[in-house]
Amino acid sequence: MQAVRRWPLLVVVGGVLAGIVTATLGEDTWRAGCLLVGVSLLVGAVERAVLPARGAGLLEVRGRPFDVTVLALTGLAVVVLALVVPPGR
Repeated sequence: MQAVRRWPLLVVVGGVLAGIVTATLGEDTWRAGCLLVGVSLLVGAVERAVLPARGAGLLEVRGRPFDVTVLALTGLAVVVLALVVPPGR
């Protein structure tokens, strides 16, 4: 039962780590890495919104509305910033 409660957080952390690794691979991959981080946080918001309290596992920090709002706004901010920052020369 414990493994079932850990998968939502593992999905988010795995996506964020993959995004960080991708972003640090080179000058051309930072945007893709940041998008991966942002999308992973948005996936976490969806997981927290649709999973029951026992199924959300360690994604459950405060109340459901607070958790979903923080994850969604942070993910959206990262995605928007990754898209808005102009490419370097």
